[in-house]
Amino acid sequence: MKRFDVFNGDADGICALQQLRLEEPCEAELITGVKRDNALLRRVSGARPGDRVTALDIALVNNREALQRLLDGGVRVTYFDHHYAGEIPDQPLLEAHIDLSPEVCTCALVDAHLGGRQRRWAVVGAYGDGLPGLAGRLADALGLAAQERLLLRELGEGLNYNAYGETPADLIYPPERLYRALSAYRDPLRFIAAEPHAARLTAARAADMELALALVPEAGGAGWALYRLPQAPWSRRVVGAFANQLAAQRPDQVQAVLAPTVAGAWALSLRVPAASAVSADAFCRPFGGGGRRIAAGIDALAPAALPSLMTALATTYAVPPDDDKPFSSSSATSS
Repeated sequence: MKRFDVFNGDADGICALQQLRLEEPCEAELITGVKRDNALLRRVSGARPGDRVTALDIALVNNREALQRLLDGGVRVTYFDHHYAGEIPDQPLLEAHIDLSPEVCTCALVDAHLGGRQRRWAVVGAYGDGLPGLAGRLADALGLAAQERLLLRELGEGLNYNAYGETPADLIYPPERLYRALSAYRDPLRFIAAEPHAARLTAARAADMELALALVPEAGGAGWALYRLPQAPWSRRVVGAFANQLAAQRPDQVQAVLAPTVAGAWALSLRVPAASAVSADAFCRPFGGGGRRIAAGIDALAPAALPSLMTALATTYAVPPDDDKPFSSSSATSS
């Protein structure tokens, strides 16, 4: 029997797989990529009846055809995810652990499945996925000290930051390399102390965030703000971390961050309050994007669609017209 581990290259995907393989070690072909490379099941090649695929933190709606092909071919699939899924196939070969609740991430689903036996890695993943409340509750259950929480948070945010980028060339580390580096450590604190990866990611993230935090909103109103990053590798790396930081600073406000792609389109990271009537993923789907309730994105928005996006942001999130700032085609300026 051959096994395939298919996982998002962000903190949630990496730490979910880490928990599983610490408890259920096995030899498996690893399939991953940058965070926005979400349709990963199509890269499973050579699977035969009786083989097993584990899918982690990749939206089922983006993998439906490949999933159905595997199931029809007699492959057993275990699926953990918290993004919009659409209709979940009702088939005996599929074991689905999918929960769209806003305060859930894939690491938390795996943590529940394992009875909390690798919870420290779940804390890392939850921090990385922009869910500090969830991470704090998991850390409370472990009795972690404040300094331990800080270190785990930095690691999670660093792993997540590393996954953003249009191609692996934009990243500090390829996600598969990061997973292999940490896979030997049951305790993430020992990984932080023994390996250089965490310190390097923390320093790189801080440098990129300093550039991003010097920007001012290009457009917005009472309930939302939009930032546009310049054309640079650091922009593509920091777009998600920057959106998370803005959401933490203004949890009552919708935050939209645009970063240019190499091909001339725009990538959007969107964060909305948990109580918002329109979820982030519902907002992004008409523009070809997706995600989850409080955090979603669009991978390739055509420049011609920007005015429609602006109008949708203003109308969807109930911004009074008098509060709108005019949209400009120039990059955001430094404060």
